Amino acid sequence: MKKFTIIIFTFLLVASCKNDDGGSSEPTFGNITLDFKNTIDNNGIELTTDIYTNGSGEIYKISELKYIISNVVLIKANGEEFKYPVDEGYFLINEEVVDSKNISLADIPSGEYTKIKFGIGVDQSKYPLNGMANFIPTAEESGMLWSWSAGYKFIKFEGTFGTSDSPFLIHVGSHGTALDNYKEVTLDLPSTLTISASKSQEVAVNADIAKIFDSTNTHSLVTKSDVQVDPVLAPQIAENISTMFSVTSVTN
Repeated sequence: MKKFTIIIFTFLLVASCKNDDGGSSEPTFGNITLDFKNTIDNNGIELTTDIYTNGSGEIYKISELKYIISNVVLIKANGEEFKYPVDEGYFLINEEVVDSKNISLADIPSGEYTKIKFGIGVDQSKYPLNGMANFIPTAEESGMLWSWSAGYKFIKFEGTFGTSDSPFLIHVGSHGTALDNYKEVTLDLPSTLTISASKSQEVAVNADIAKIFDSTNTHSLVTKSDVQVDPVLAPQIAENISTMFSVTSVTN
């Protein structure tokens, strides 16, 4: 009887050790929200009413602001990456639609992340309209497809400028492989993003819209107020756009 008791105890002890072994536990997942805020001079922008001044001294108002965010990747301190499923990972930020500025990402593997990477626009592997059936209707309804070509407008930025309220229009996208304006940005998080199954986390992303005009390059509306398929100016503005994002806070 004593020998039988020892065997049972040994079996229970081994089973307990296996259950306590972190390596054998099932992975956990959490959710995050990317909260985009479009600002100028650290203030949220106001469409059609507020007046701004660019680096060329030109006053302007914004009537429409939309851009595409894609290919979201979360990066750990050791460089390990989690790539959000590509076919679910195209989002349209529309200043007029509050809910569009909150991107919900589900089933993120638990862990501690220190950087985030995402694309602005649509990369060549999905360009033109290739394998993005879920996103095409959104882009079409929002005027983010070129009417004369099977492709996307990565950013749609419109308004008026000057004392006479002359219209300006900036539409930047890729046009085949010859004019590829897709950009990726990698941003440091101000604090560690800890993903767990217990709650949802939030990452606040600021977009400094003034940098569309003034960043790596300077764009004057007097020089050209309508920029679309421009082999010189469109890539310069795309480069400016890639500098306008930063992460301001992480809420765990």
